Order: sequence, then C-alpha cells, then structure tokens
Amino acid sequence: MVIHYKCPNCGADMAFDAETGKLSCYSCGREDDVETFPDEFRSAHFSENEAKEYHCKNCGAVLITDADTMATTCSFCGAGVVLADKLSGNMAPSKVIPFTISKEEAIKAFRKWCRNGKLTPKGFMTADRIKNITGMYVPFWLYDLNSRVQVNALCTKVRTYVRGDYVYTETRYYDVYRDINLDYLKVPVDASEKMNDELMDKLEPYNYQELKDFKTPYLAGYIAEKYNYDEEELLPRAKTKIENYINSYINSTITGYSSVRYKDKRIDTRNTHAYYTLLPVWMLYYDYNKSEHIFAMNGQTGKVVGKPPISFGKVVAWFGGVAGATFIVLKIIALMLGGGL
Repeated sequence: MVIHYKCPNCGADMAFDAETGKLSCYSCGREDDVETFPDEFRSAHFSENEAKEYHCKNCGAVLITDADTMATTCSFCGAGVVLADKLSGNMAPSKVIPFTISKEEAIKAFRKWCRNGKLTPKGFMTADRIKNITGMYVPFWLYDLNSRVQVNALCTKVRTYVRGDYVYTETRYYDVYRDINLDYLKVPVDASEKMNDELMDKLEPYNYQELKDFKTPYLAGYIAEKYNYDEEELLPRAKTKIENYINSYINSTITGYSSVRYKDKRIDTRNTHAYYTLLPVWMLYYDYNKSEHIFAMNGQTGKVVGKPPISFGKVVAWFGGVAGATFIVLKIIALMLGGGL
C-alpha cells in the first residue's frame, strides 16, 4: 500500500517541512499538524522480504524499491510516498526525531563547514561541487540499560618519612569493595547494514527530548529504511558503547590511593527497554578531484561528519610553521640563559 498526502485545498502533494515541523503544501502554502493524521496504516499487512513493485498514485509511474525502503520519492513526478505495508506490526517504529534542518539549510551549513577546513585543498573549501544531498531517516535502536557492577580491589597508600638518619617507607594495604548500580538511557545503535557505523556514531548526540511518537507524515518527502538487525542482535554493541563510561565511574569511586589493583570486576549489563526509532540524517555526496566523498549531517543539530581530502602542501606548510616557531622559542630561551643555538 502506497500513501500519498494530498493537500485538501488544491490537491497538490504535501511533504513534511523541517522548518515548521508541519505537513506542508508547497503549492498553496497550507500547513497541517502531523498529529492530526490517523494511524490506520498500522493495520496493513507487511510485505514479503524482497524487492517489490508499487505504483505512484500521483502520476501512475512504477516504483521499484528494495526490501528495506519504507519511504521514498517518485522519480517521475517527485511526489513523496510512504510504503505503509513496510510500517506495520513489528516493523512499525516506536519513535521518531523529525528533521529540523531543511535541505537549503543543510547545504548552507555544509559549505560553511568546508570553509573551516585548515588542511583541506582550496578547491574543496569552495564547496561548489555537491553532487547530491538526500534526507534520510536511519533506523536506530535506543537502549535503556542497567549495569550491576561488583568490584574487589587491592589498594595501597604509601608514605615516606625521615626519622633521624633514616628514610622510611610505610605501605598500608586496603581491601576495597564496591557494589554499583548504573542506569543508561537511550543508548543509540544504528540498525541499518547500509550505513557506516563509525559515521553514524560520530553524528551523536541527538536531543532525545525531541522524540515524538511515530506518525507516517513525518516521512513524507524523505527516504526511510527499516532495520536490518533486531534489538537482540545489536545489544552487544550497545553494551560495548558504555564500557568506557562504566570503567570511568568505577575508577572515580576508588581514589586517594597510591595504587589500585583490581582482583575481581563483574559487570552485568541488561537491556531494560529498547525503542525502534528513526533519526534524521542528511547524506551529502561531493565530487572533488575525480573522487566522490561522502559526508553525513545530523538532521536535528547540523553536525557534519566525514573525512575531507587533505592538502599535502598545507600539511607541509603547517609542520614547517610549527618547526620554525619552536626554533624561535628555543633560540629566545637560549639567549635569555646566556647561551646560543
């Protein structure tokens, strides 16, 4: 089943507007609150896990999508369509963070980001070769995790003192025990096999206070994909993401000692709740020097991540400048001390 959102005033296609947060008609300017649209789509039957043919209700063109696509645009008339049968049952997202940055704002922010590159080639910094920009809702699991931590450590306090002609070193030993209960809320892990995990991790953080109950109109005009990995498959990765925070917290509770040696550390992390969530991402494709460079932008905060090309000449000049400045500083110090280099 294909869903189009038609303007009640003029019959033109409507799409979600990141600037206003409403379903908008770009023809007559009508705006509607997303929350006023019904949820009957949730009762639709989920299609088989294979590529499927749909027909655009706007122009009749054939839409061919892969098994993961939940929302797309018609290549012929540009209408935003939502594939409702991909959003039913356990495939229906629980939450969504809508886009707050429009396509025009995303391009402007990306060009500004390019100009700030200190070691990027001058030609890249002009940011005038954007090949394509796509607004995409990426599937994530947000985990609420609880960690029960029990730690045994052997700690020492060392004191050195002088008595008469002798220097004494006193070492005291302490058996330290900690029983810690930690809660982590909404730990994000992207669930799409097509997206680069490192790139998606770097887009964090999102403002989860802006999470909304999922409604299909949020997808109108954007591309959206369903998850490839369920919450159980990605739970180990969520646990890995909080390991450093757990260890840092443990270390913060054992202070004031000369040395700490952990004899036993037991960490039991459990999933208390997982939310299937769609998060907004602008994917930017940039042509430079006969190569395509891919960047991602947080569709809520505007944060840009990716690896821009590096100018070898700028790198050489930068290291040369650092080396020259270091030499000058050492020369001044030597002269002040009465020496020379």
